[in-house]
Amino acid sequence: MIQLKHTRLEIEKITPAATAHGPAKAPIVFLHEGLGSVALWRSKEGFWPEQVCHASGRTGLVYSRQGYGQSDGVPDVRGVNRLQPDYMHDEAWQVLPELLDALHIEQPVLLGHSDGGTIALLYAARQALSACVVMAPHVMVEDVSIQAIEAARVAYVSGDLRARLSRFHQDVDTAFWQWNDVWLSQEFRSFDIRTLCHDIACPVLALQGVDDAYGTLRQIEEIAPAHGQVTRHALSQCGHSPHKDQAEKCVSLVTDFLADKP
Repeated sequence: MIQLKHTRLEIEKITPAATAHGPAKAPIVFLHEGLGSVALWRSKEGFWPEQVCHASGRTGLVYSRQGYGQSDGVPDVRGVNRLQPDYMHDEAWQVLPELLDALHIEQPVLLGHSDGGTIALLYAARQALSACVVMAPHVMVEDVSIQAIEAARVAYVSGDLRARLSRFHQDVDTAFWQWNDVWLSQEFRSFDIRTLCHDIACPVLALQGVDDAYGTLRQIEEIAPAHGQVTRHALSQCGHSPHKDQAEKCVSLVTDFLADKP
């Protein structure tokens, strides 16, 4: 855990043995999805961030945002502390810089999944990075996204989603509703960061599954920095979680992309 100004966040550091030799490379900071946490990066195949760090020879940092995993909760998350449509902007421009400063991390590689990918892009639009890797990010709201999130609400209320998620969050209701409520609000329908993405200067790797129920390939096709470079991959036999559906492929793509980066 790390104590920031107003909250404690769950963190996990990764230090591969290979990083003790040779020049230091920028660390990778992993940013989880809308219902994610440190623990949800794990699968039966192992801890995916650790696999990326070992393959790329970089240290890593994984953290759970407030209200997720074992981080501090959010009181009255469906009332006075309900997330606003710019919640990912706040995470990218306020919380993440504070966390990186507290850990003395400068110009890292940001690697984000879903909401975490959006946060990575927003950060990259304002701050210097060694590189930015995004998997299934949201740069705008599509009808398919809303339909999938409405289905998730039904599964949470009437199905087994709550029970499955409760293993990964100390307060599963906070984790779910803070995400679901804002995404299904009318105010969020105008969410769109494509113009902000024009300001990204660092190299970007964008991965998206062709079978992603939460967004079409437009989500990566429309990341268009005015001067920065973007490498895009549409992954077959892959849904909304490339690091789980195509784990080895994604490790390889990320490692190759970072090979010539500081």
